Amino acid sequence: MAQNRALIQSVERGCELMQLPRRTYYYKPKKKPSDKALIERMEQICLEYPRYGYRRVTKQLQREGWIINHKKVARIMREKGWSCRPRKRKWISTTDSNHNFRVYPNLIQDRSVDGINQLWVADITYIHLLVCFVYLAVILDVYSRKAIGYALSRNLDTQLTLSALKMAIDQRNPPPGCIHHSDRGVQYASKDYIKELKFYQFQISMSRKGNPYDNAFAESFIKTLKSEEVHLWEYRTMEDAQRRIPYFIEDVYNHKRLHSD
Repeated sequence: MAQNRALIQSVERGCELMQLPRRTYYYKPKKKPSDKALIERMEQICLEYPRYGYRRVTKQLQREGWIINHKKVARIMREKGWSCRPRKRKWISTTDSNHNFRVYPNLIQDRSVDGINQLWVADITYIHLLVCFVYLAVILDVYSRKAIGYALSRNLDTQLTLSALKMAIDQRNPPPGCIHHSDRGVQYASKDYIKELKFYQFQISMSRKGNPYDNAFAESFIKTLKSEEVHLWEYRTMEDAQRRIPYFIEDVYNHKRLHSD
């Protein structure tokens, strides 16, 4: 007992000489929290967003308050086999620019936006069903990064694009001068579509011929839709597409999904 007391006094005296608080000697580092809760949450994220890579999973965790870096997330995902692998699919063109309608100049090259309803971009893609294709037209607001109008149809025609445009106009009521940018396909260059754009006083902009980068934002949305929704669910019928695609656009893409900077 006396030896222990002497040892304690010696330690306390040593701390005084080194100008260290006495608690330094008695400090025991806290144990790191178990990774169990972290791994469980990561699994939930990977199940909800099967095409998220480790960077987006990291960003989601950090947004929820987890203190973690992307290297650890990448290691855990690799060990658990959760790394996403995009699937290659047959490409089908939805742009028919061989027409006699007027083609408008590209107004968005090197243009930046600082508010909603300044620049809308439009595009069409195909959705592969069990035995056929259906088509999706979409309009996105570049500033808010939201899909504001969309329509599904078995027919690749002007009515498809008009339906998406009317939905976007009803939702946003854009001011005169909002730029509407699309490719130069016949569905966007048709008299009926241009008439609708002019009625609402849009500035009309079209991509240069053979340059998909002019509509990169819309192309990015379509890539996300295909990899994170369509290719995962393997739609069999039009009803499947009509049920799933609005859910993905409204609930996931517009409100939950983390977008690239």
